[in-house]
Amino acid sequence: MTDSHVVPASVLLTQPVSGWLDRWATFAVEQRAAALPRAVLDRTRLVLLDSIGVIAAGMQETDVAALVARRAQGGPASVIGSGASASEGEAAFLGGLAGTTLELDEGNQFARGHPAIHVVPAVLAAARDCAGMALLRALVLGYEIGSRIGIASRLRVTMHPHGTWGTVGAAVAAASLAGADSAGMANTINIAAGLGIATSRRTMLEGATVRNSFAGLSNQLGLLAWDMACAGIKGEADAVATVYGGIVAEDFSPDAMVEDLGKRWEIARNYFKMHAACRYTHASLDVLQTLVSGEGGRIDPDRIESIDVDTYIWAAQLDGPAPRTMLAGKFSIPFAIATTLVHGEASPEAFRPKALENPAILDLASRVRVREDSAMTSALPAERPARLAITLKDGRRLTGETRVNRGDTETPYAPDEILAKFRRLAHPVWGEAVSSAIERAVADLENAESCRSLMELLATPPSMTR
Repeated sequence: MTDSHVVPASVLLTQPVSGWLDRWATFAVEQRAAALPRAVLDRTRLVLLDSIGVIAAGMQETDVAALVARRAQGGPASVIGSGASASEGEAAFLGGLAGTTLELDEGNQFARGHPAIHVVPAVLAAARDCAGMALLRALVLGYEIGSRIGIASRLRVTMHPHGTWGTVGAAVAAASLAGADSAGMANTINIAAGLGIATSRRTMLEGATVRNSFAGLSNQLGLLAWDMACAGIKGEADAVATVYGGIVAEDFSPDAMVEDLGKRWEIARNYFKMHAACRYTHASLDVLQTLVSGEGGRIDPDRIESIDVDTYIWAAQLDGPAPRTMLAGKFSIPFAIATTLVHGEASPEAFRPKALENPAILDLASRVRVREDSAMTSALPAERPARLAITLKDGRRLTGETRVNRGDTETPYAPDEILAKFRRLAHPVWGEAVSSAIERAVADLENAESCRSLMELLATPPSMTR
């Protein structure tokens, strides 16, 4: 009789391929003194500023604020956008939670995830008095290794990417800030790879908001991994290859971890988000924007008979028309389209409880049909297509198609658009004066001998400037 719980010896005895890890640890250490390309630095500052705005705005959400009140009991690190303080780990956790709540955090289409929000909160919690360039380099390195693990492996389809390889990104950033040597860096990577959590994709589809905590846990566990390494705890040899080669993912490619290392920078080919919804909805919402613009800026929902959406498989799964939570609404193409038509944009407000209960929005969402187009699925990940057809009650048919999302590397947002997004999110939290000071501090980070002034600005309580 076969014991179903016995793991085949061939799996347990497979020798790790650690050549990539040695190269990566050496690269990360040497990069602390090396120059970063101008384009990488410019994009890194935008990623940092965008993440700060997203975290601060998310921190104002009712459930996030309630958790801050329970968990932020004082400490050396600021809980950004709240005025509270906590331990480094707790601040990093709350920042990651807040930063995913509004679905406005940036991402990387090649890694199939959101690297920055798994790294930025940890960096900001641990970098209280380091040089500005040290902070930027730590962010770049953490972003790079997390993205490359995502590229080198493919998570099981039942897994959510949040809370997985991001832990390694946060750990590498922490080790870089602390000046780890190559042996310490390699051990930190191995420890962190074993600390990722078992994340369920169903949380995303059901709108279970525990999902927002996954990135927070990556930040917290990444800092813990560095502390564990400092204490002398040892990780499994080449834990990344083990975990991502057969436990949470399959077919790990060590070559992808070092391909063009130091020449191709993942943070320089990221995407930014303007629609406050899952990235899988963005192609449809981009087409919708174009069609609405062609009709003079508004299409009356009462004039619409039906809407048909053809798109790739991951987006086509988001077809529930009546979401029960704000997060579920952000993962519903029918609801996202309907609420955007009613509100004029896919803003945070368009997904709040009042919108979820709006009969006009729900009625319109029930008239949106979403289908998979297999040819569009085969275009992944280089393209993320969608085709919309809006049939009006007068018989007219409005159609449009896109192959890529706005904000992708092929169609990037201009820096001024990212700055405008930061201001929309940050001004209601801190007011124009403090928000502008944060902008200037981030813009000048590479010249700053200390990032303390930025940290002091991020500690500003919202109530002081409203």
